This record gives sequence, structure tokens and C-alpha cells, in this order.
Amino acid sequence: MIILTINAGSSSLKISIFEKKKSLTEKAFIHIDGISKKNCHILYNSKTHEFNQEIEIKNHSEALEIGLFTLLESEALNSLEDISAIGHRIVHGGELYKEAIKIDKDVLKNLEKISSIAPLHNPVNIESYKESLKYFKKTPQIAIFDTAFNQSIEEKNYLYAIPKFFYKDHKIRKYGFHGISHNFVTKEALKLLKNDKAKIISCHIGNGASITATIGGKAIDTSMGFTPLEGIIMGTRSGSIDPGLIFHILDKLKISSKKLYKLLNEESGLKAISEISHDMREIYASSLAKDEKAILAIEMLSSSIKKTIGAYLAELNGADAIVFTGGLGEKAFYVREKSLSTLKFAGIEIDKTKNKKNELEIHKTNSKTKIFIIKSDEQKEIAIETHRFLENSK
Repeated sequence: MIILTINAGSSSLKISIFEKKKSLTEKAFIHIDGISKKNCHILYNSKTHEFNQEIEIKNHSEALEIGLFTLLESEALNSLEDISAIGHRIVHGGELYKEAIKIDKDVLKNLEKISSIAPLHNPVNIESYKESLKYFKKTPQIAIFDTAFNQSIEEKNYLYAIPKFFYKDHKIRKYGFHGISHNFVTKEALKLLKNDKAKIISCHIGNGASITATIGGKAIDTSMGFTPLEGIIMGTRSGSIDPGLIFHILDKLKISSKKLYKLLNEESGLKAISEISHDMREIYASSLAKDEKAILAIEMLSSSIKKTIGAYLAELNGADAIVFTGGLGEKAFYVREKSLSTLKFAGIEIDKTKNKKNELEIHKTNSKTKIFIIKSDEQKEIAIETHRFLENSK
């Protein structure tokens, strides 16, 4: 069985080919980043070919065409007809979709309605699906939702303390995101712990960042909310702020809500604090040169992570493991160290030497809570869920 996975971001497209025999094996991976931008490039990796080059791509439709052509030209695929199923990452499934589902006209219509609460992602997810129909008219196409993992969260943790009609009539509630990533690393941590009932706090820390608390692989709470803006400080997003501040800014600066939304999503977070970049690598380099704003950015991010971990330790009554994933979570040892340095009282003790080497296990031997660095693999998780759906549908 050959499974194609399509993961469309706001300006990116990831495509993978997986072969299912005894286990799932990735045969080829394509990452097109910077779609419609000047610095767009394509990364390709397979057993026989590897390249990274600049490329001009206008939109996601063109990106998919180029991606499929590359798979055929490199002979990672003999024919598009060899593909048994396609798994699409869909960022927002609302409350309608709690698990994977085959995309049909009704599902597509529902996804288009939900697009208003995920305007940066759902439209390009849908565009990629529609474009794929040109090449795969009869191949089953399965939607894998980023929000599905968080549908196990109880009402007490997903409702906002605002009049109930907002939820009843408009479905305004916490949905959470990065669910595919949290699901993958949580399952990997359960294997490492050899305990399928373990309590785990997973920290997906990249340009976008979220933290999720789970018990036995089921989400109990998560830091992102109705939109990906809520939660901890991120690369360009503010994270949670005083809601009253929004009205104060609108009143004092006389700017539009659209402009404020862009400011909080694209001009805030680490970028605003450091006044250097949203990229932690640049911020860290400046911090070594004693740049005070860079140091402050690292301190604020670490504090933000620490406070959320602390809240979830209370929610779970302790944790068996804390997992770090995402580009920053996997590599920024200094952020991990600062985030966990004062949690010794909770049985969390980080080994600074192992942490600096970015090892799999970075806890001290006497730490009651394990600390893991696990690289997330969303493409593989999409393939796993796609295969599971097909097996369950037989």
C-alpha cells in the first residue's frame, strides 16, 4: 500500500510518500516553503535523490503540481495510480470532526463553513484537496484534523467564561491546535515509559507554540484556544494577553480590528520583545553578546512555558513525563533549562549536560518526572491515521 500525505500551510506545502508493508516507511519527502514569495525554495529527500534549491511558485495548486512531478521524475513513484490513499492535514475540524473522515461533497461543504475561524490554513488545505482531484479522481482522500486530538478535553477546560450563547450559537470555545504533533510525540513517550496510562505534558515549541496535558494519550487541556493566538509567547504571536488591552489599543490608537489582529499575530511575541527577529537562533546569538532585549525575550518565553507546565502539573496532579518537540523545543537547550530550572520541588530535575547535547532523555537519574526530546513527525502521523481509517472502513 502506498499512502500520499499532503500538509498545506499558509505559505508552504509538505508532501510525503509512505509505503505500508509490516510498518510504514517514508520513501520520499518534499517541502516547498515560501509559496508566492521571492525566497521560495524546494527541499527534496529520498533514498536516491536529495536537493534544496530556490524556485518560483505562485500558489498551492502550482506547488502540488511541481511536487507530484518531482516524485514521478525521481522515480519515487512509478505512477500516480500506485497511490492507494491520500491523507490531508486539515487544521480546523471544529466540533464536527473528532476523528479522520473520508472527504466528500458534504465534508467539503462543512470545511468551507469552518474556514472563517481558520482563515490562514483551512482555505489552503481545501485548495490543496480540490487541486488533488485533478490527479486522483477515484483515490480515497482522508481528512486528518489538527483539532481532533483535543476533542477529548472536557467542557470545564474548553469553555470560556462568557455568555453561553457564544458557544451554543457560534461554537466559540477552546479548540487547540498542533494536535497531530502532540498526538505523535505523546504516543512515542508512552512507548518509552512503557505505561499506556501515563500523564504527559507535551511542549510543541516552534514559531507557533502550544503545550498539551494528556492522560493515557487523551488530551485533558491545551494552551491554544479558539485561535492559535492564545497561550504561551510565540515567534510573532503575543500569546495570551489581558482582553481589556484590545479595547484600550483600539480606542487609543484608532486602528482597525484587522490591523490589530495582524499586529498581535505577526508583529508580536519574540519579534516584538527582542526587536531583533522571531528566530530564536538570532536572538540567542545576540543574548551571548549581552543584548538586554534578547536576554529578556528568552527569559519571557521560558517563564511563559514554565507557568503553563506548572498549571498542567496541578491539573494532572503531577506528570510522568515532559516532552519537548518542534524546532525550538528540540534545539534550544537554554530555553528548556530555564523553563524547568525551578521545578525541582515537583520532582523535575534536568541534567544540564544531557540537555545541552539535545539527547533523547535529559533528566537526572533521580528525577521523578522523565524529560524527553522527541522529534515530531506530522507526515508520518497523517499516514498512520489514514491507514487506520482505511483498515477500520473495511
